[in-house]
Amino acid sequence: MSTLEIKDLKVSVETEDGPKEILKGVTLTIGDDETHAIMGPNGSGKSTLAYSIAGHPKYTITGGSVTLDGEDLLGMTVDQRARAGLFLAMQYPVEVPGVSVANFLRTAKTAIDGEAPKLRTWVKDVNAVLEKMNLDPTFSQRSVNEGFSGGEKKRHEMAQLALLDPKVAILDETDSGLDIDALKVVSEGINTFRERENKGVLLITHYTRILRYVKPDRVHVFVDGRVAESGGPELAEELEANGYDRFLKAAV
Repeated sequence: MSTLEIKDLKVSVETEDGPKEILKGVTLTIGDDETHAIMGPNGSGKSTLAYSIAGHPKYTITGGSVTLDGEDLLGMTVDQRARAGLFLAMQYPVEVPGVSVANFLRTAKTAIDGEAPKLRTWVKDVNAVLEKMNLDPTFSQRSVNEGFSGGEKKRHEMAQLALLDPKVAILDETDSGLDIDALKVVSEGINTFRERENKGVLLITHYTRILRYVKPDRVHVFVDGRVAESGGPELAEELEANGYDRFLKAAV
């Protein structure tokens, strides 16, 4: 059973004028075999939630708790959170010049599992995943994200998701900048992961288009650092039709 439980999470960042509160008490529970979508306008705190859970040093936790299967994530280092089963796909994946995709993936897998995968089967697994992501086998020899198109970066993240096999995947605007073909491939990668037992997905997005391919169990509207409303997939359809206006007015 994989459960990511967020209780009354409060987060601030340092600014020139002092600390600024971004998250103002977020409570969410993503159970195993569940997909939750977070939608909201720019600046509402969606990405802050993702990076705070993952342990980005820019964000200061001022209250609340985050646990994964009952373990306190906030008391762990970033690498410990990954080994505990947390995965973050970033909106803007960073370049790592000089480190090949192949070395990066194998090093990450070794760090998470505590032992190196057997080379012969690992190469087959990597090539099979790259093929599913419409990436040429020579892709594994390129430096991580260096010179990658937007679609290649996001498909590479889905390859990581498949190979590292976490308990919970947090996907921060993984549909950002994708054309329709890349969106379908990325969505297929998410759905393949979801089909495995006891997996949770927290999908952060601005748009409903990815939700046509990745069906959420729950949809949450983020406004001003809080969950303004939660509902089923029909809530995303309302947002598509009417936007965030009623939620923004209520927040004011």
